[in-house]
Amino acid sequence: MAGFGSLIVVGVVVLVVLFLLSSSIRIVSEYERGVIFRLGRVQGRAKGPGPFVLIPVVDRMVKIDLRTVTMDVPPQDLITRDNVPARVNAVIYFRVLDPNKAVIEVENYVLATSQISQTTLRSVLGQKDLDDLLTNRESINEELQSIIDEQTDPWGIKVSHVEVKDVEIPQGMQRAMARQAESERERRAKIISAEGEYQASQRLRQAADRLESPTALQLRLFQTLGEISTENNSTVIIPVPMDLFRPYLQGGNGSNDGYARQQAAAARRMEEDEAERLYEEAVGERPEEEDGSGERPA
Repeated sequence: MAGFGSLIVVGVVVLVVLFLLSSSIRIVSEYERGVIFRLGRVQGRAKGPGPFVLIPVVDRMVKIDLRTVTMDVPPQDLITRDNVPARVNAVIYFRVLDPNKAVIEVENYVLATSQISQTTLRSVLGQKDLDDLLTNRESINEELQSIIDEQTDPWGIKVSHVEVKDVEIPQGMQRAMARQAESERERRAKIISAEGEYQASQRLRQAADRLESPTALQLRLFQTLGEISTENNSTVIIPVPMDLFRPYLQGGNGSNDGYARQQAAAARRMEEDEAERLYEEAVGERPEEEDGSGERPA
């Protein structure tokens, strides 16, 4: 019986030793680091990757993940600088650079980073106008990343990027912005149309100056006839030079001038007859007409 009891004791001791050995050997992955506390004190830099041995009961290890964490910031209600209510959410990318600080300086670095991100998002975007919030996304993202990274640096956290995902505004404001955009598009369309008409008028004036000579007009006429002849239509155009009608137009002007001269001569004769009649009434006799030699009879 004594031998059996000693065997049991030896077996228990062996099991305890195996348990202690198994609990003292730890393996850290490539993307992890282990912060070792010995009787409450940190033992140098974080360990890993690979296996290492801990002193049972004396040493305690905390594993820290070094991979980039993608954290979604919950939607935040805010009022912009131009008094427009908005609802904004964002996403943050960060990772642990110093595992010792991430364990010692803050209780839960993930929760702390989330809270800092929410408060920074509200405070920064509340100082921006709605137009800046919708158009200047790049500068806003850089400003948020700089502020959050500065606040989390004492915890051994590196914020690599911050991105504002969505900006929700009231429906009334959306309709007002849509009307504004429509008016802006109409203004641009009118300006472009007016500019096109102005350029077309300049080109037409240049074309008129070039077509002022008869030769250019004749060439343009032949070109127009060529364009019309390519279409399948029944229109027949017979070009007639204006030089053929010029003599008739000039003749019409000459006949009008002759008629005007005849009217003037008739008016003069009537004036002369009226003058003779008045002289006869005043003197009592009609003046004798001159003969062909220009002398009056004796």
